[in-house]
Amino acid sequence: MSDLRIRPAGTSGKVHDVTPESAGWGHVGFGLHRLAPGESAAEAAGAREAILVLVEGRAEIAAAGTDFGALGARMHVFEATPPHAVYVPEGADWTARALTDCTLAVCTAPGGGGYPARQLGPEGITLLTRGTGANTRHIHNIAMEDRDVATSLLVTEVFTPPGNWSSYPPHRHDEDDFPNITLLEESYYHRLDPPQGFGFQRVYTEDGSLDATMTVQDGDVVLVPRGHHPCGAPHGYAMYYLNVMDGPLRKWRFRNDPAHDWIARRDAQD
Repeated sequence: MSDLRIRPAGTSGKVHDVTPESAGWGHVGFGLHRLAPGESAAEAAGAREAILVLVEGRAEIAAAGTDFGALGARMHVFEATPPHAVYVPEGADWTARALTDCTLAVCTAPGGGGYPARQLGPEGITLLTRGTGANTRHIHNIAMEDRDVATSLLVTEVFTPPGNWSSYPPHRHDEDDFPNITLLEESYYHRLDPPQGFGFQRVYTEDGSLDATMTVQDGDVVLVPRGHHPCGAPHGYAMYYLNVMDGPLRKWRFRNDPAHDWIARRDAQD
């Protein structure tokens, strides 16, 4: 198994705890809590900001002294309705108490921008379609750069239909050269439907210094420190992933792999 793929640590409680130290990079953190009704999770943001995403289920959430009440309407992630999400500023605490079986993602990065705690979704999040043919996927931009809601975090979720490709054509964002390309670490939290399914993700550089192809299963996290990172969903299995990105600049600019950029040019002409 590649070191870039992380399996969940059990089926309940905090099953993922990716930190910059554990990932060997400088920015992105990702945690995941799986809670039964009545169970709670609580953390202090410290010097980091956080975006809490209710991947599925309902929970009472409070952050930075604000009680957001009962949030969540999506009982199963593949309902593909916009998620409920909450921004938590640096220096604040947050708590979540599950009202149903609940999957709560905690996306973190360095803070310092002075943004207030606020609810980010479902209002303001719409389902977008990107790509054509077997490259079609559907996207919820939870906190991308068009939403001025965070210091550095970029968060989005993607639904890839069975048999389709995603994060494709292969692209990278691993150089600090805005506006041509930005340097962004990225994590993928994967789900499969039905859950016994599998998918594939390749993380590679053009010079071959990094080339890892991974089988991803329901609940896995994949780390993308650099390089291109396409995903494939086999026939019969839909793929979901939640992306967390962060780097020196809160902008998403990428370059396609030159060997496969013809696909993007062709699709743009259709």
